[in-house]
Amino acid sequence: MTMLQSLLDAHPAVAPLLDKVGFYFSQGGWVMPWLAAASIVMWFGIGYRYSVTRRPDVRSVRRLIEKYDGGFDKKPRGVVERAVVRALAVRDRRPPHLRRRLDDDLYEDEQELRRYARVVKAIVGAAPILGLLGTVDGMIETFRSLGDMELFAQSGGIAGGISQALFTTQLGLAVAIPGLIVNGLIERRARELATELNQIKDILCSDDTAQGRNQP
Repeated sequence: MTMLQSLLDAHPAVAPLLDKVGFYFSQGGWVMPWLAAASIVMWFGIGYRYSVTRRPDVRSVRRLIEKYDGGFDKKPRGVVERAVVRALAVRDRRPPHLRRRLDDDLYEDEQELRRYARVVKAIVGAAPILGLLGTVDGMIETFRSLGDMELFAQSGGIAGGISQALFTTQLGLAVAIPGLIVNGLIERRARELATELNQIKDILCSDDTAQGRNQP
C-alpha cells in the first residue's frame, strides 16, 4: 500500500487512470477481467505475428538467393532471408532428395508464420460472445432488481441498469473489431511469405535439376 501511495504521489496523473480502470471493471462485472485478459493475449499474439511477418528486404526471392549465394555474409533479417540462408546450406550439401530436405528444414519457418494465428482468431470470435454473456447476466440482474424496486432507488432507474448491462457487449466489440482488422492484414502478409518460402524451394530445386546435381 505504501508503494502504491508513493507511486500516486510521484505521478499524480496515475490516480485518474486507476479510477477509470476501476470504473470499467465495476461496470463490466465478472466478465471484465476475462475480456481484459483476452485482449492482452490477443494483442501479444498480433504483435508477435507482426514482428515475424515484417520483410526488411523487399527484393524478390530470386534476388535474395543470388545475394546470399554470392557470399553475402551479413546476418539475415526476417523469416524469408533466414529461410534462404538455410535452404542454400541444404543445397550445398547436395542431398539425394533436395525437395524433401528443403521441406523438412523450412518447416520451422512455415510454422512460425502460423504461430498464434489460431489463438488470435479464437479470441476475436469469442470476445463479442463473452461480452454478450455479460450483457445477458446484467439484464437478468436488472429485471431481478426491478421486482424489488431496487433500481428506482439508484440514479438512472431502469435505463441506468440496462445501460450498465450493455456495457460488456460494447467492450466485447471493442476488443474484437480492431483485432479482426489488424489480424486480417497480418494474415494476408503471412500467406504472401508462405508463398515466398515455396518459391525458395522451387527455385533451388529447378536450378539444381538444371545443373544435374539432384539425380533421382
